[in-house]
Amino acid sequence: MREALGAVRAEVGRAVVGQDAAVTGLVIALLCRGHVLLEGVPGVAKTLMVRSLSAALSLDTKRVQFTPDLMPGDVTGSLVYDARTAEFSFREGPVFTNLMLADEINRTPPKSQAALLEAMEERQVSVDGTPRPLPEPFVVVATQNPVEYEGTYPLPEAQLDRFLLKLTLPLPERHEEIEVLARHAAGFDPRHLDRAGVRAVAGKDVLDRARAEVARVQVAPEVLGYVVDLVRGTRQSPSLSLGVSPRGATALLATARAWAWLSGRGFVTPDDVKALAHPTLRHRVQLRAEAELEGVTAESVLDTVLASVPVPR
Repeated sequence: MREALGAVRAEVGRAVVGQDAAVTGLVIALLCRGHVLLEGVPGVAKTLMVRSLSAALSLDTKRVQFTPDLMPGDVTGSLVYDARTAEFSFREGPVFTNLMLADEINRTPPKSQAALLEAMEERQVSVDGTPRPLPEPFVVVATQNPVEYEGTYPLPEAQLDRFLLKLTLPLPERHEEIEVLARHAAGFDPRHLDRAGVRAVAGKDVLDRARAEVARVQVAPEVLGYVVDLVRGTRQSPSLSLGVSPRGATALLATARAWAWLSGRGFVTPDDVKALAHPTLRHRVQLRAEAELEGVTAESVLDTVLASVPVPR
């Protein structure tokens, strides 16, 4: 199973250059049945990454461009009147898929953002009082632009907390950007992944068995205590008005177990927890206004907490 998911990451690398950490984060999210918030400037292959991952895993994927006029029914689906039968039938929305790409999620009003809350938490949508289960696996990968906030609606804390990971996509290094240009010069077309050689190397059965193996990864009581001490440390930080919730603690435990399994171990170490602390917790904390004015960031606060909490031996 581990080798198969390693092959998945290699297949995504055929289309995406220089975003190995983000690709690994998406694999961890699939193993943990969690959702991902991707943040990066336009043109760093956020959409291409999701499409490549779905192709490598043979998963169904749909993309929704979130705009100010998007309605909740455009995401979840709605009842449609059939004149031939004189009855209403349910027409599924794009949320009925395995990998849903919610592009620029912060450009739609809160009413439409909230349409995803039940889907993300309960793996179902309710239309006209009838709950309808979503396919398995189901993962929302939402994107947002970190530099252009005009006309956007910031995600509320309740929705941010439902994302397992927040992954930031940096601009590529010089040699990586040269590789991108070289691929395009050689005829690479991001609209045709099959021509780039991206093929299905795993499927839903591999994910199911891998998840079962991750669930058997052992966690010592000392490591559990370490996770709790980290999240409690954020609640006591003078720079934060909101620390990490208990859901954040369970998320950090889940991602650390998945990373330990991907690393070839059957137990979690404090280093596994440290490795996933930033992507799992950075979006679950809220800075005080005075701290922001002083240039404090969520990343620096997490660094301080990680440095101050004793590591179990």
